[in-house]
Amino acid sequence: MKSCPQCQRVYPNDAGFCAQDGTSLVFTSMVPIAKNDDDPRIGKRLSDRYEIRRVVADGGMGRVYEGVDKSTDTRVAVKVLHNDVAKDEVSLERFKREYEISANLPHDYIVNVKDFQRDETGAWLLVMEFLDGEELRIVLKREKTLPPERVIRMLSQIALGLDEAHARQVVHRDLKPDNIFLCGTRDGDIVKLLDFGSVKDKNKDAKKLTVLGTTIGSPYYMAPEQAQGLDTLDARADVFALAAITYECLAGGVPFEGTNGPSILLSILTKDPIPPSVRGKNAALPPPPTLDDVIEEGLAKNQNIRTKSVGDLADAVGRAYGLEGDHKAWATTPIGELAARCAEARPRVMQPKPVPAAPIAAEADPFASPPAGPSAGSADAQQGLDQAFEASRRAQYESSSPPMGVPRGRPWVLPVLVCVAALLLGGGLALVFVMGGR
Repeated sequence: MKSCPQCQRVYPNDAGFCAQDGTSLVFTSMVPIAKNDDDPRIGKRLSDRYEIRRVVADGGMGRVYEGVDKSTDTRVAVKVLHNDVAKDEVSLERFKREYEISANLPHDYIVNVKDFQRDETGAWLLVMEFLDGEELRIVLKREKTLPPERVIRMLSQIALGLDEAHARQVVHRDLKPDNIFLCGTRDGDIVKLLDFGSVKDKNKDAKKLTVLGTTIGSPYYMAPEQAQGLDTLDARADVFALAAITYECLAGGVPFEGTNGPSILLSILTKDPIPPSVRGKNAALPPPPTLDDVIEEGLAKNQNIRTKSVGDLADAVGRAYGLEGDHKAWATTPIGELAARCAEARPRVMQPKPVPAAPIAAEADPFASPPAGPSAGSADAQQGLDQAFEASRRAQYESSSPPMGVPRGRPWVLPVLVCVAALLLGGGLALVFVMGGR
């Protein structure tokens, strides 16, 4: 491995200059590490294996260093847990489980956790492959939205890694832009999923670290069943989270908003998001109407009607932008080629949704009241309408077949005969009743 004498960053042997400051690189064995009085770990070799060269980041769980694994001569990230975290049994067990689960997952698009152990000072170390790039959260803060080709490639890679984890009954449960790391290359980003410490292991013999009803995850991306702490949570919770992340990347904001955690969760449970084509209409590249139904299904509150897998979600997003093929191909397609294909299809997918056809008007009822007449004062026109209406009624009646025995054109005869018969019969009965009473 090589190192920069100025900033202590570590590079592969084929690198020539530091990407940070342009300094010529030399082999790490020839670069003395400057001691740091504020952090005695700098320059030390932890567990007699991991040489610590510089601080990368500080977090709530621990401090992350860049180092060199002297046993394999590879670049590594070493997270040293804070003392209070190491004393918490559940937190410690989560880090241990992250290491154990990571060992069984494919690492093309999931960070490779290499080691978890306690060093000679009593500190706990979580050792991972070192990644060059930045979190999706940082990219979104800077750029607000991402072009569709970048989102499709990212989502496709996540699908390849996460669907394999789901097949092994492992649910990430804390997907958010902070846990999606983008490593830039000439052909486009290479995604690495981070932080499997909050996973839900659905295997029957898995150790349970979460009490039923406990909510784990980030509110903005939490599925309804996850927000309620239901035990029915499965891989479709990760689908929901990724649909929310996709919405944010393309529309420029999260689909469910609130001023605090409870209000965000209430929004997730009770509201429907604004369609992305409407929410992102002012973006540099507004989302097409074809994306609305895709996001609606991905964010379905009922997990039984939600998109079934991350692969299905990635396929649907790509096709909403007019791409042919599937996520397995898009994951490795150069970003320039994806951009050209999206641009070619854009005029087609940006067409507005077809308006449903108007219902066919019912045929006018000839026996209904005549329509309102012309404006006041046009008596002749009104009289003409009345005559036409009466003629229509007469023609319809005379064209129908009358009941047997009823003369055509004399509709009053039958009612008169019926009335006369009723009167005679009634009078006769009354007479019989009077005579009998005597």
